[in-house]
Amino acid sequence: MNGKDQQREKLYGLLGDLPDRNRPVSAETLSSTEHNGYILEKLRLDLNGTEDVPAYFVKPKNSAGKIPAVLFCHSHGGQYLLGKNEMLLGNPSYLVEPEHAKSLTDNGYAALCIDYWLFGERAGASENDFFKETLWDGRVLWGMMVYDQLRALDYLCGRPDVDASRIGVTGLSMGSTMSWWLAALDERFKVCIDLCCMTDFHTLIEKNGLHGHGIYYYVPRLLKYFSSSDINALIAPRPHLSLNGVLDNLTPDEGLYIIDENMKKVYAKENAPDAWQMIRYPVGHVETPDMRVKEMEFFKKWL
Repeated sequence: MNGKDQQREKLYGLLGDLPDRNRPVSAETLSSTEHNGYILEKLRLDLNGTEDVPAYFVKPKNSAGKIPAVLFCHSHGGQYLLGKNEMLLGNPSYLVEPEHAKSLTDNGYAALCIDYWLFGERAGASENDFFKETLWDGRVLWGMMVYDQLRALDYLCGRPDVDASRIGVTGLSMGSTMSWWLAALDERFKVCIDLCCMTDFHTLIEKNGLHGHGIYYYVPRLLKYFSSSDINALIAPRPHLSLNGVLDNLTPDEGLYIIDENMKKVYAKENAPDAWQMIRYPVGHVETPDMRVKEMEFFKKWL
């Protein structure tokens, strides 16, 4: 086991008591229809053995053979009922049009989005109460969310219409954080693009910004072993684009600078300086039209 694999093991070990990573996953296709110019499958996945996971899978209407795919990670924003629908419907709070399902399929990609714990069809329990209850049981809410996404990747890789060697991950806000955690933990993600939540944990503390992130975000003992840069370094040398607003209180600009400088050094050391890019915009916690353009261009270049 090399140094990065040891770090991944240590990082995953902080995520609480989780089900076996090797338990079988299965899927039931509830429907398959044409929707907005692409094929939409409504799925019910067995990922964790405890609670079924509703999901959407989309692909270009006339696609054939194995095609590249993107795991789309939905945001939080207190919109517990939205969940995976963010990929299909967008989110006027901070995402530009068209919705990601349309952008991705128009560019030749399939995409999968699941409902996280507490969101979409899995909504109902209070996040605060659920976090406390699971912590008593030795579980960590963020870990449970990450686990489901990693098993969703297993499902995606097993689909006959997906090229398992060409899978990317993207998302905004909570979906952004999820994207870089997932890419750090699993090398099967070949490209990572995060929007509006590349937060340097230590700078967030210095700026008194902890209240801005939901309680789901906090992993016990994390800062004893990892900084945000340490986690993101595990993605190198795979391509990674980070798009952020310098006026976003969730991502203090001083912290963005720290991560950018650290990643430039990491990628240079791995002889892949062009594979890391951070772009900062004079906006807050919102996607801009140029961010969407850059996102699709980056996928086209690297995936």
